Amino acid sequence: MPPENFALTSATSARIPTAESEFQLFFYPDSRDDKEHLALVKGEVAGKEDVLVRVHSECFTGDVLGSRRCDCGAQLQAALRLVAEAGAGVIVYLRQEGRGIGLLDKLKAYNLQDQGYDTVDANLLLGHQADERDYTVAARILQDLGVRSIKLLTNNPHKLDSLQELGVPVSARLPLQTGVCAENAGYLRTKARRLKHLLVLDELPNGTPCYQPIKMGIMEQINIALGEAAAYRQRAGRPFVTLSYAQSLDGSIAARPGRPLALSGSKSMALTHGLRAAHDGILVGIGTLLADNPRLNVRLVEGQDPQPIVVDSRLRFPPYANLLRNCRVPWIAASIEADPERQAALEKIGARVLRLPPAANGWVDLAVLLRHLGEMGLNSLMVEGGAQIITSFLASRLVDQVVLTIAPMLVGGLRVMDYLGQHQVSCFPRLRRVSYQRLGEDLVLRGEPHWESA
Repeated sequence: MPPENFALTSATSARIPTAESEFQLFFYPDSRDDKEHLALVKGEVAGKEDVLVRVHSECFTGDVLGSRRCDCGAQLQAALRLVAEAGAGVIVYLRQEGRGIGLLDKLKAYNLQDQGYDTVDANLLLGHQADERDYTVAARILQDLGVRSIKLLTNNPHKLDSLQELGVPVSARLPLQTGVCAENAGYLRTKARRLKHLLVLDELPNGTPCYQPIKMGIMEQINIALGEAAAYRQRAGRPFVTLSYAQSLDGSIAARPGRPLALSGSKSMALTHGLRAAHDGILVGIGTLLADNPRLNVRLVEGQDPQPIVVDSRLRFPPYANLLRNCRVPWIAASIEADPERQAALEKIGARVLRLPPAANGWVDLAVLLRHLGEMGLNSLMVEGGAQIITSFLASRLVDQVVLTIAPMLVGGLRVMDYLGQHQVSCFPRLRRVSYQRLGEDLVLRGEPHWESA
Protein backbone atom coordinates (compact mmCIF):
# COMPACT_ATOMS: atom_id res chain seq x y z
CA MET A 1 0.00 0.00 0.00
CA PRO A 2 1.26 3.50 -0.77
CA PRO A 3 2.46 5.69 2.12
CA GLU A 4 -0.12 8.09 3.59
CA ASN A 5 0.25 11.03 5.97
CA PHE A 6 -1.03 9.03 8.92
CA ALA A 7 -1.16 5.44 10.16
CA LEU A 8 -3.38 3.58 12.60
CA THR A 9 -2.15 1.11 15.16
CA SER A 10 -4.30 -1.11 17.31
CA ALA A 11 -4.29 -0.04 20.98
CA THR A 12 -5.35 -3.46 22.23
CA SER A 13 -7.30 -6.58 21.26
CA ALA A 14 -9.37 -9.20 23.04
CA ARG A 15 -11.00 -12.55 22.38
CA ILE A 16 -14.71 -12.18 21.53
CA PRO A 17 -16.85 -15.35 21.34
CA THR A 18 -20.02 -14.72 19.28
CA ALA A 19 -22.98 -16.81 18.19
CA GLU A 20 -21.24 -17.37 14.84
CA SER A 21 -17.66 -18.05 15.98
CA GLU A 22 -14.80 -16.76 18.08
CA PHE A 23 -13.11 -13.57 16.85
CA GLN A 24 -10.31 -11.30 18.00
CA LEU A 25 -11.55 -7.70 18.40
CA PHE A 26 -8.95 -5.01 17.65
CA PHE A 27 -9.42 -1.44 18.94
CA TYR A 28 -8.24 1.46 16.73
CA PRO A 29 -8.41 4.98 18.22
CA ASP A 30 -8.20 7.81 15.67
CA SER A 31 -6.74 10.95 17.23
CA ARG A 32 -7.78 13.09 14.26
CA ASP A 33 -11.50 12.99 15.15
CA ASP A 34 -11.53 11.09 18.47
CA LYS A 35 -13.47 8.21 16.93
CA GLU A 36 -12.88 4.59 17.92
CA HIS A 37 -12.89 2.10 15.07
CA LEU A 38 -12.86 -1.69 15.35
CA ALA A 39 -11.78 -4.78 13.46
CA LEU A 40 -13.14 -8.28 14.08
CA VAL A 41 -10.55 -10.78 12.91
CA LYS A 42 -11.00 -14.51 12.39
CA GLY A 43 -7.97 -16.75 11.89
CA GLU A 44 -4.58 -15.77 10.48
CA VAL A 45 -4.72 -12.87 8.03
CA ALA A 46 -1.26 -11.24 8.27
CA GLY A 47 0.65 -11.65 5.02
CA LYS A 48 -2.30 -13.41 3.38
CA GLU A 49 -3.80 -12.90 -0.09
CA ASP A 50 -7.53 -12.92 -0.95
CA VAL A 51 -8.66 -12.36 2.64
CA LEU A 52 -12.46 -12.20 2.99
CA VAL A 53 -13.24 -8.65 4.20
CA ARG A 54 -16.36 -6.68 5.04
CA VAL A 55 -15.93 -2.92 5.57
CA HIS A 56 -19.05 -2.02 7.59
CA SER A 57 -20.10 1.49 8.55
CA GLU A 58 -21.78 1.89 11.92
CA CYS A 59 -25.58 1.82 11.97
CA PHE A 60 -26.89 2.05 15.53
CA THR A 61 -30.51 1.63 14.49
CA GLY A 62 -29.86 -1.42 12.34
CA ASP A 63 -26.87 -3.06 14.06
CA VAL A 64 -28.10 -2.63 17.66
CA LEU A 65 -31.86 -2.14 17.52
CA GLY A 66 -32.54 -4.37 14.54
CA SER A 67 -34.36 -1.61 12.64
CA ARG A 68 -36.00 -2.74 9.42
CA ARG A 69 -35.68 0.63 7.74
CA CYS A 70 -32.35 -0.55 6.28
CA ASP A 71 -30.41 -3.76 5.64
CA CYS A 72 -27.33 -2.84 7.73
CA GLY A 73 -27.90 -5.13 10.70
CA ALA A 74 -28.70 -8.08 8.46
CA GLN A 75 -25.57 -7.40 6.40
CA LEU A 76 -23.40 -7.30 9.53
CA GLN A 77 -24.77 -10.63 10.75
CA ALA A 78 -24.38 -12.18 7.30
CA ALA A 79 -20.77 -10.98 7.14
CA LEU A 80 -20.03 -12.51 10.55
CA ARG A 81 -21.45 -15.81 9.36
CA LEU A 82 -19.57 -15.80 6.05
CA VAL A 83 -16.22 -14.96 7.66
CA ALA A 84 -16.80 -17.67 10.28
CA GLU A 85 -17.60 -20.22 7.56
CA ALA A 86 -14.49 -19.20 5.62
CA GLY A 87 -12.32 -19.79 8.68
CA ALA A 88 -10.44 -16.50 8.24
CA GLY A 89 -11.33 -12.91 7.45
CA VAL A 90 -11.83 -9.38 8.73
CA ILE A 91 -14.84 -7.20 9.49
CA VAL A 92 -13.75 -3.56 9.74
CA TYR A 93 -16.30 -1.56 11.75
CA LEU A 94 -16.07 2.16 10.94
CA ARG A 95 -17.68 4.76 13.19
CA GLN A 96 -19.37 6.78 10.44
CA GLU A 97 -23.07 6.62 11.22
CA GLY A 98 -25.69 7.27 8.57
CA ARG A 99 -23.37 7.16 5.54
CA GLY A 100 -21.21 9.69 7.36
CA ILE A 101 -23.81 12.28 8.46
CA GLY A 102 -24.08 11.18 12.11
CA LEU A 103 -26.94 9.81 14.17
CA LEU A 104 -28.67 13.17 14.79
CA ASP A 105 -29.03 14.05 11.11
CA LYS A 106 -29.77 10.43 10.27
CA LEU A 107 -32.88 10.60 12.47
CA LYS A 108 -33.83 13.90 10.84
CA ALA A 109 -33.42 12.20 7.47
CA TYR A 110 -35.75 9.41 8.64
CA ASN A 111 -38.42 12.02 9.36
CA LEU A 112 -38.00 13.45 5.87
CA GLN A 113 -38.29 9.95 4.41
CA ASP A 114 -41.58 9.52 6.27
CA GLN A 115 -42.75 12.65 4.43
CA GLY A 116 -42.04 11.00 1.06
CA TYR A 117 -38.41 11.86 0.28
CA ASP A 118 -36.02 9.03 -0.53
CA THR A 119 -32.80 8.45 1.42
CA VAL A 120 -30.67 10.42 -1.07
CA ASP A 121 -32.93 13.47 -1.26
CA ALA A 122 -33.29 13.50 2.54
CA ASN A 123 -29.52 13.78 2.95
CA LEU A 124 -29.32 16.52 0.32
CA LEU A 125 -32.11 18.53 1.97
CA LEU A 126 -30.12 18.46 5.22
CA GLY A 127 -27.08 19.94 3.45
CA HIS A 128 -25.13 16.70 3.13
CA GLN A 129 -23.89 14.70 0.19
CA ALA A 130 -25.71 11.51 -0.74
CA ASP A 131 -22.83 9.50 0.78
CA GLU A 132 -20.12 11.17 2.89
CA ARG A 133 -18.23 8.07 3.96
CA ASP A 134 -14.44 7.88 3.74
CA TYR A 135 -12.60 4.55 3.66
CA THR A 136 -9.09 5.79 4.45
CA VAL A 137 -9.31 4.44 8.01
CA ALA A 138 -10.37 1.02 6.67
CA ALA A 139 -7.34 0.96 4.38
CA ARG A 140 -5.00 1.85 7.25
CA ILE A 141 -6.55 -0.84 9.49
CA LEU A 142 -6.05 -3.50 6.80
CA GLN A 143 -2.48 -2.28 6.41
CA ASP A 144 -1.88 -2.61 10.16
CA LEU A 145 -3.31 -6.13 10.12
CA GLY A 146 -0.88 -7.08 7.35
CA VAL A 147 -3.55 -8.04 4.82
CA ARG A 148 -2.04 -8.18 1.32
CA SER A 149 -5.17 -8.43 -0.85
CA ILE A 150 -8.89 -8.86 -0.18
CA LYS A 151 -12.11 -10.36 -1.45
CA LEU A 152 -14.58 -7.60 -0.59
CA LEU A 153 -18.10 -8.33 0.65
CA THR A 154 -20.09 -5.41 -0.74
CA ASN A 155 -22.84 -4.32 -3.12
CA ASN A 156 -21.37 -0.80 -3.33
CA PRO A 157 -19.06 -0.18 -6.32
CA HIS A 158 -17.92 3.16 -4.80
CA LYS A 159 -16.54 1.32 -1.76
CA LEU A 160 -14.58 -1.05 -3.97
CA ASP A 161 -13.17 1.79 -6.09
CA SER A 162 -12.27 3.84 -3.01
CA LEU A 163 -10.32 1.02 -1.37
CA GLN A 164 -8.43 0.31 -4.58
CA GLU A 165 -7.55 4.02 -4.93
CA LEU A 166 -6.25 3.88 -1.33
CA GLY A 167 -3.90 1.06 -2.27
CA VAL A 168 -5.90 -1.96 -1.10
CA PRO A 169 -5.68 -4.70 -3.78
CA VAL A 170 -9.20 -6.11 -4.30
CA SER A 171 -9.03 -9.50 -6.04
CA ALA A 172 -12.81 -10.08 -6.08
CA ARG A 173 -16.12 -8.51 -5.13
CA LEU A 174 -18.64 -10.78 -3.44
CA PRO A 175 -22.25 -9.58 -3.10
CA LEU A 176 -23.88 -9.30 0.32
CA GLN A 177 -27.63 -9.32 -0.26
CA THR A 178 -29.89 -10.21 2.64
CA GLY A 179 -33.65 -9.64 2.47
CA VAL A 180 -36.27 -7.10 1.53
CA CYS A 181 -39.39 -6.23 3.52
CA ALA A 182 -42.15 -3.62 3.41
CA GLU A 183 -40.13 -1.16 5.51
CA ASN A 184 -36.86 -1.25 3.57
CA ALA A 185 -38.02 -1.95 -0.01
CA GLY A 186 -37.99 1.71 -1.05
CA TYR A 187 -34.62 2.29 0.62
CA LEU A 188 -33.06 -0.66 -1.23
CA ARG A 189 -34.54 0.42 -4.56
CA THR A 190 -33.05 3.89 -4.05
CA LYS A 191 -29.63 2.39 -3.28
CA ALA A 192 -29.81 0.38 -6.49
CA ARG A 193 -31.20 3.18 -8.69
CA ARG A 194 -29.46 6.30 -7.40
CA LEU A 195 -26.37 5.04 -5.57
CA LYS A 196 -25.70 2.30 -8.15
CA HIS A 197 -25.52 -0.51 -5.58
CA LEU A 198 -25.40 -3.90 -7.29
CA LEU A 199 -28.69 -5.34 -6.08
CA VAL A 200 -31.29 -7.58 -7.72
CA LEU A 201 -34.69 -6.90 -6.16
CA ASP A 202 -37.96 -8.72 -6.62
CA GLU A 203 -41.15 -6.76 -6.27
CA LEU A 204 -42.68 -6.90 -2.81
CA PRO A 205 -45.99 -8.81 -2.66
CA ASN A 206 -48.90 -6.75 -1.36
CA GLY A 207 -49.56 -7.11 2.34
CA THR A 208 -46.20 -8.66 3.18
CA PRO A 209 -45.46 -7.93 6.84
CA CYS A 210 -42.15 -6.21 7.48
CA TYR A 211 -40.86 -9.02 9.68
CA GLN A 212 -41.05 -11.58 6.87
CA PRO A 213 -37.86 -11.53 4.76
CA ILE A 214 -38.12 -12.27 1.05
CA LYS A 215 -35.30 -13.86 -0.91
CA MET A 216 -33.78 -11.29 -3.24
CA GLY A 217 -33.04 -13.63 -6.12
CA ILE A 218 -30.47 -15.98 -7.58
CA MET A 219 -28.11 -13.22 -8.75
CA GLU A 220 -26.30 -13.52 -5.41
CA GLN A 221 -25.20 -17.11 -6.12
CA ILE A 222 -24.29 -16.14 -9.68
CA ASN A 223 -22.13 -13.23 -8.56
CA ILE A 224 -20.45 -15.27 -5.82
CA ALA A 225 -19.40 -17.80 -8.45
CA LEU A 226 -18.21 -15.05 -10.80
CA GLY A 227 -16.23 -13.49 -7.95
CA GLU A 228 -13.88 -16.48 -8.19
CA ALA A 229 -13.58 -16.30 -11.99
CA ALA A 230 -10.07 -14.83 -12.07
CA ALA A 231 -8.74 -17.54 -9.76
CA TYR A 232 -10.63 -20.15 -11.79
CA ARG A 233 -8.92 -18.98 -15.03
CA GLN A 234 -5.52 -19.23 -13.39
CA ARG A 235 -6.31 -22.75 -12.18
CA ALA A 236 -8.18 -24.16 -15.20
CA GLY A 237 -6.50 -22.21 -18.00
CA ARG A 238 -9.84 -21.04 -19.41
CA PRO A 239 -12.66 -18.61 -18.51
CA PHE A 240 -15.44 -19.53 -16.09
CA VAL A 241 -18.42 -20.39 -18.35
CA THR A 242 -22.05 -19.51 -17.67
CA LEU A 243 -24.57 -21.12 -20.03
CA SER A 244 -27.74 -19.02 -20.22
CA TYR A 245 -30.78 -19.46 -22.45
CA ALA A 246 -34.60 -19.39 -22.42
CA GLN A 247 -37.01 -22.16 -23.32
CA SER A 248 -40.73 -22.89 -23.27
CA LEU A 249 -42.40 -25.46 -21.02
CA ASP A 250 -41.91 -28.11 -23.70
CA GLY A 251 -38.22 -27.27 -24.09
CA SER A 252 -38.45 -25.20 -27.28
CA ILE A 253 -35.92 -22.42 -27.80
CA ALA A 254 -37.25 -21.37 -31.23
CA ALA A 255 -40.31 -21.95 -33.40
CA ARG A 256 -38.08 -23.73 -35.95
CA PRO A 257 -34.45 -23.50 -37.11
CA GLY A 258 -33.54 -20.02 -38.29
CA ARG A 259 -36.71 -18.44 -36.89
CA PRO A 260 -36.24 -16.48 -33.62
CA LEU A 261 -38.88 -16.63 -30.89
CA ALA A 262 -39.36 -14.13 -28.06
CA LEU A 263 -39.69 -16.20 -24.88
CA SER A 264 -38.43 -14.15 -21.92
CA GLY A 265 -40.56 -11.55 -20.17
CA SER A 266 -39.29 -8.06 -19.35
CA LYS A 267 -38.02 -8.98 -15.87
CA SER A 268 -36.12 -12.08 -16.94
CA MET A 269 -34.69 -10.10 -19.87
CA ALA A 270 -33.39 -7.53 -17.38
CA LEU A 271 -31.74 -10.38 -15.47
CA THR A 272 -30.14 -11.59 -18.71
CA HIS A 273 -28.71 -8.12 -19.30
CA GLY A 274 -27.43 -8.12 -15.73
CA LEU A 275 -25.68 -11.40 -16.50
CA ARG A 276 -24.13 -9.89 -19.60
CA ALA A 277 -22.80 -6.95 -17.59
CA ALA A 278 -21.29 -9.36 -15.04
CA HIS A 279 -19.23 -11.30 -17.63
CA ASP A 280 -16.10 -10.36 -19.57
CA GLY A 281 -17.33 -11.95 -22.79
CA ILE A 282 -20.51 -13.24 -24.43
CA LEU A 283 -20.54 -16.01 -27.06
CA VAL A 284 -23.06 -17.20 -29.65
CA GLY A 285 -22.90 -19.42 -32.69
CA ILE A 286 -23.17 -18.15 -36.24
CA GLY A 287 -26.65 -19.67 -36.50
CA THR A 288 -27.93 -17.37 -33.76
CA LEU A 289 -26.27 -14.38 -35.41
CA LEU A 290 -27.87 -15.14 -38.80
CA ALA A 291 -31.30 -15.78 -37.27
CA ASP A 292 -31.51 -13.00 -34.67
CA ASN A 293 -28.85 -10.45 -35.66
CA PRO A 294 -28.37 -9.58 -31.95
CA ARG A 295 -26.40 -6.70 -30.42
CA LEU A 296 -25.31 -8.78 -27.37
CA ASN A 297 -24.86 -5.59 -25.35
CA VAL A 298 -26.23 -4.24 -22.06
CA ARG A 299 -29.27 -1.98 -22.38
CA LEU A 300 -31.74 -2.84 -19.62
CA VAL A 301 -29.41 -2.39 -16.62
CA GLU A 302 -26.38 -0.35 -15.63
CA GLY A 303 -23.12 -1.96 -16.65
CA GLN A 304 -20.48 -2.43 -19.33
CA ASP A 305 -20.96 -4.39 -22.53
CA PRO A 306 -19.16 -7.76 -22.63
CA GLN A 307 -16.80 -8.68 -25.44
CA PRO A 308 -18.92 -10.29 -28.21
CA ILE A 309 -17.59 -13.56 -29.66
CA VAL A 310 -19.12 -15.54 -32.53
CA VAL A 311 -18.20 -19.16 -33.29
CA ASP A 312 -18.20 -19.21 -37.08
CA SER A 313 -16.05 -22.04 -38.50
CA ARG A 314 -16.53 -21.10 -42.17
CA LEU A 315 -16.71 -17.28 -41.78
CA ARG A 316 -20.34 -16.78 -42.77
CA PHE A 317 -20.48 -13.60 -40.62
CA PRO A 318 -22.54 -11.07 -42.63
CA PRO A 319 -21.39 -7.48 -43.29
CA TYR A 320 -24.76 -6.12 -42.07
CA ALA A 321 -24.43 -7.66 -38.57
CA ASN A 322 -25.52 -5.42 -35.69
CA LEU A 323 -22.41 -6.48 -33.78
CA LEU A 324 -20.39 -4.24 -36.09
CA ARG A 325 -22.33 -1.25 -34.71
CA ASN A 326 -21.23 -1.90 -31.13
CA CYS A 327 -18.40 -0.05 -29.39
CA ARG A 328 -16.50 -3.32 -28.98
CA VAL A 329 -15.06 -5.02 -32.07
CA PRO A 330 -16.59 -8.52 -32.43
CA TRP A 331 -14.26 -11.49 -32.29
CA ILE A 332 -14.99 -14.28 -34.78
CA ALA A 333 -13.66 -17.75 -33.93
CA ALA A 334 -13.03 -19.54 -37.22
CA SER A 335 -11.28 -22.67 -38.39
CA ILE A 336 -7.75 -22.32 -39.77
CA GLU A 337 -9.24 -23.82 -42.94
CA ALA A 338 -11.61 -20.86 -43.45
CA ASP A 339 -11.26 -18.67 -46.55
CA PRO A 340 -8.43 -16.09 -45.95
CA GLU A 341 -10.03 -13.66 -48.43
CA ARG A 342 -13.21 -13.77 -46.40
CA GLN A 343 -11.16 -13.07 -43.26
CA ALA A 344 -9.56 -10.03 -44.91
CA ALA A 345 -12.97 -8.69 -45.94
CA LEU A 346 -14.38 -9.05 -42.42
CA GLU A 347 -11.38 -7.44 -40.79
CA LYS A 348 -11.67 -4.56 -43.23
CA ILE A 349 -15.18 -3.78 -41.96
CA GLY A 350 -14.18 -3.94 -38.28
CA ALA A 351 -14.22 -7.56 -37.08
CA ARG A 352 -11.33 -9.52 -35.56
CA VAL A 353 -10.86 -13.11 -36.70
CA LEU A 354 -9.33 -15.76 -34.44
CA ARG A 355 -8.15 -18.70 -36.56
CA LEU A 356 -8.11 -21.92 -34.54
CA PRO A 357 -7.55 -25.62 -35.26
CA PRO A 358 -10.78 -27.54 -35.91
CA ALA A 359 -12.18 -30.44 -33.93
CA ALA A 360 -12.73 -33.84 -35.57
CA ASN A 361 -16.11 -32.69 -36.94
CA GLY A 362 -14.50 -29.71 -38.71
CA TRP A 363 -16.00 -27.10 -36.39
CA VAL A 364 -13.98 -24.85 -34.10
CA ASP A 365 -12.60 -26.84 -31.17
CA LEU A 366 -14.34 -25.22 -28.18
CA ALA A 367 -11.73 -26.34 -25.65
CA VAL A 368 -8.98 -24.75 -27.74
CA LEU A 369 -11.08 -21.59 -28.14
CA LEU A 370 -11.59 -21.29 -24.37
CA ARG A 371 -7.89 -21.71 -23.67
CA HIS A 372 -7.18 -18.99 -26.25
CA LEU A 373 -9.75 -16.67 -24.64
CA GLY A 374 -8.15 -17.30 -21.25
CA GLU A 375 -4.75 -16.34 -22.67
CA MET A 376 -6.38 -13.15 -24.00
CA GLY A 377 -7.42 -12.20 -20.47
CA LEU A 378 -11.09 -13.21 -20.29
CA ASN A 379 -11.97 -14.46 -16.81
CA SER A 380 -15.66 -15.17 -17.43
CA LEU A 381 -17.72 -16.05 -20.50
CA MET A 382 -21.48 -16.11 -20.97
CA VAL A 383 -22.76 -18.53 -23.64
CA GLU A 384 -26.23 -17.63 -25.01
CA GLY A 385 -26.78 -20.04 -27.89
CA GLY A 386 -28.10 -21.35 -30.17
CA ALA A 387 -29.04 -24.98 -29.84
CA GLN A 388 -25.94 -26.42 -31.49
CA ILE A 389 -23.59 -24.28 -29.38
CA ILE A 390 -25.48 -25.08 -26.17
CA THR A 391 -25.37 -28.83 -26.89
CA SER A 392 -21.69 -28.71 -27.84
CA PHE A 393 -20.63 -26.86 -24.69
CA LEU A 394 -22.57 -29.31 -22.51
CA ALA A 395 -21.29 -32.38 -24.35
CA SER A 396 -17.72 -31.06 -24.05
CA ARG A 397 -18.20 -30.49 -20.32
CA LEU A 398 -17.16 -26.86 -20.64
CA VAL A 399 -19.96 -25.33 -18.53
CA ASP A 400 -19.55 -24.18 -14.92
CA GLN A 401 -23.02 -22.81 -14.17
CA VAL A 402 -26.38 -22.87 -15.95
CA VAL A 403 -28.99 -20.09 -15.85
CA LEU A 404 -32.20 -21.23 -17.52
CA THR A 405 -35.36 -19.16 -18.03
CA ILE A 406 -38.58 -21.17 -18.47
CA ALA A 407 -41.47 -19.30 -20.08
CA PRO A 408 -45.09 -20.43 -19.43
CA MET A 409 -45.96 -21.39 -23.01
CA LEU A 410 -46.02 -24.42 -25.29
CA VAL A 411 -44.35 -24.02 -28.67
CA GLY A 412 -43.63 -27.43 -30.22
CA GLY A 413 -40.55 -26.03 -31.91
CA LEU A 414 -36.78 -26.49 -31.92
CA ARG A 415 -35.30 -27.94 -28.74
CA VAL A 416 -31.69 -27.96 -27.55
CA MET A 417 -31.47 -31.74 -27.71
CA ASP A 418 -32.58 -31.78 -31.35
CA TYR A 419 -28.86 -31.17 -32.01
CA LEU A 420 -27.78 -34.20 -29.98
CA GLY A 421 -26.06 -35.68 -33.07
CA GLN A 422 -23.22 -38.01 -32.12
CA HIS A 423 -23.46 -37.00 -28.48
CA GLN A 424 -24.94 -39.49 -26.04
CA VAL A 425 -27.33 -38.70 -23.22
CA SER A 426 -24.62 -39.83 -20.78
CA CYS A 427 -22.54 -36.84 -21.90
CA PHE A 428 -24.95 -34.45 -20.20
CA PRO A 429 -25.01 -33.42 -16.54
CA ARG A 430 -27.39 -33.19 -13.65
CA LEU A 431 -27.57 -29.80 -11.90
CA ARG A 432 -26.62 -29.40 -8.27
CA ARG A 433 -27.02 -26.50 -5.82
CA VAL A 434 -30.14 -25.54 -7.74
CA SER A 435 -31.98 -22.31 -6.90
CA TYR A 436 -35.14 -20.87 -8.42
CA GLN A 437 -36.65 -17.43 -8.79
CA ARG A 438 -39.93 -16.26 -10.28
CA LEU A 439 -39.56 -13.13 -12.41
CA GLY A 440 -42.93 -11.96 -13.66
CA GLU A 441 -44.49 -15.04 -15.28
CA ASP A 442 -41.12 -16.69 -15.94
CA LEU A 443 -39.25 -19.16 -13.75
CA VAL A 444 -35.47 -18.73 -13.65
CA LEU A 445 -33.33 -21.68 -12.55
CA ARG A 446 -29.65 -21.60 -11.64
CA GLY A 447 -27.49 -24.64 -10.97
CA GLU A 448 -24.01 -26.12 -11.25
CA PRO A 449 -23.55 -29.03 -13.68
CA HIS A 450 -22.23 -32.33 -12.39
CA TRP A 451 -21.18 -35.06 -14.78
CA GLU A 452 -21.21 -38.65 -13.61
CA SER A 453 -17.85 -40.41 -13.86
CA ALA A 454 -17.39 -42.38 -17.03
